[in-house]
Amino acid sequence: MVTDSISRRDFMRTTAAASAGLLLASGTPLLGQAAAGPKLKIALVGFGAQGRVLLESLLVIEGIQLVAVVDIWDYARTYAEKYLKKLNVEVRTYENYEALLAGEKDLQAVVVACPDFWHAPVTNACLKAGLHVYCEKMMSNTIEGARSMVQTMRTTGKLLQIGHQRRSNPRYLFALTRLLREAKLCGRLTAAQAQWNRAVSADFGWPRKEAIPAETLAKYGFTDMHQFRNWRWFKGLGGGPLSDLGAHQIDIFNWWLGGYPRSVVASGGVDYYKTHEWYDNAMVIYEYPFAEGVTRAFYQVQTTTSAGGGYFEYFMGDEASIKMSEDPKLSAVYREARAPSWDALISRNYLAAQPAPAVAAPDDGAKVDVRETAQLAAYNIPVSFNKKPHQPHLENFFNAVRGKGTLNCPADEAFRSEYVIHKANESIASGKRIDIAPGENEA
Repeated sequence: MVTDSISRRDFMRTTAAASAGLLLASGTPLLGQAAAGPKLKIALVGFGAQGRVLLESLLVIEGIQLVAVVDIWDYARTYAEKYLKKLNVEVRTYENYEALLAGEKDLQAVVVACPDFWHAPVTNACLKAGLHVYCEKMMSNTIEGARSMVQTMRTTGKLLQIGHQRRSNPRYLFALTRLLREAKLCGRLTAAQAQWNRAVSADFGWPRKEAIPAETLAKYGFTDMHQFRNWRWFKGLGGGPLSDLGAHQIDIFNWWLGGYPRSVVASGGVDYYKTHEWYDNAMVIYEYPFAEGVTRAFYQVQTTTSAGGGYFEYFMGDEASIKMSEDPKLSAVYREARAPSWDALISRNYLAAQPAPAVAAPDDGAKVDVRETAQLAAYNIPVSFNKKPHQPHLENFFNAVRGKGTLNCPADEAFRSEYVIHKANESIASGKRIDIAPGENEA
C-alpha cells in the first residue's frame, strides 16, 4: 500500500495531532495552548497582506508577545503601530531585519512574511542570531535559497517551520490518519487532483503620497512601486501562481500520498494579464510510482476565472474518494458501491452520512450512457474547529519552541515538496517533461 512508505514517527506525530482535532471538535483547547511561564517574545517581518493575515492569528494565541514589526514601507509600519495601539499592543518598528536584530536582544522567535526572494536572507540571519523562525511558504523563489535555509537550520540547531498550514489543520489530520491510513477507506489510491481558481482581479495600487523613494526600492530589489506592490507576478521576486497557491496543495499531494513524484509535465502562459511576468494559468501532471502502480496527480491554478467549485484537494481510490479543503463546506467523503460497509466507521464517529437532498432531482427516464456508474454516496468528516486557518500551525510552532511538541512542517520536509513545485515551473519554461530522480529533492 502507499501508506507503507509512512514512517512510524510521522504516523505517531500526525495521529496525535488528529486526536487534538477531535478535542477541538468537542470544544477542548489544544494541549499547551495556554502556556505557563513567561511569554515568548516575537517579531513579525513583513506587514503586507500575508503578514496581516498572520497577525490576526498571533493576536489570539496565548503565551506570546509581539514586540516588533519590520517592513521597508513606512506607510505599513505606521499602520501597524496605530492598529496595534488600538488593541493595547505596543510594538517597535524597523525598516529591515538588520535593524531588528541590532535593536532587539531578547527575542525568541521571528515570523517571516516578506516577499519570497527575501525569505532566505532574513531566515538565515535570524537563525544565525539564535532565533527560531516560522517562515511563510514558498521557502524561497529559488531552490538554492530554500536549500540554504535547511542547511542553516541544521547548523544552528534552531527550529524552522514553513507555513504549509494545512499540515496542522485538525480536519486534514483526522482525515489522513483515521480515514486514509488507519481505515484505508479509499482502498488503492489511483489518482488525485486539486485546484485553486480565482477570478480576474486588478493589480494592487498604493496611495501616491505614500510612494517609497526610488533609491529605497532599489536597495531592497524593486524597480518601482508597481513591482513592489505586485511582486508575486514578477520573476526573480516570487514563483508565480504555482508558488503562491499551488504550493499548499501540491504539498498535500506529497503528504497524503506518502511519496514524491518521479516526473512532472506542465503547461502555462502569460495569456491574459499584460503587466505580469509570471503566467496567468497553469496545469500540471505529476506521476507517483508505487508498488501497486502509478498514481497520477493533476493540479490547476486559474487566475482568470473563479469557476470550478472553489479550492480543494481530491484523493480518489477504487473504494472511496476524499475531498479536502480549508473551506469545510467543500470537504466530503464519497463511497464507491463496491466498498465494504462503513457502518462501523459511522458508529465510531469517523464519518457522518450527509442528509438526502430536500427535493429529489427529476428522473428523465434514461441514463446518458450505459457505462455510467452509480452515484456516489456522500459523507461528512465530523471534525470542526473555531480557529483561524493559520492559527493551529502557528500554535504548533510555538509549542515546539517551548519543547512541548515537534514541528508539523520542518524546513527539510517542506523542501522536498517545494522542490517538485520548482520543477513544475521548470517544465512550463522548457515545454518538456521533467524527470525527478529518487532522492533528488533532498536538501
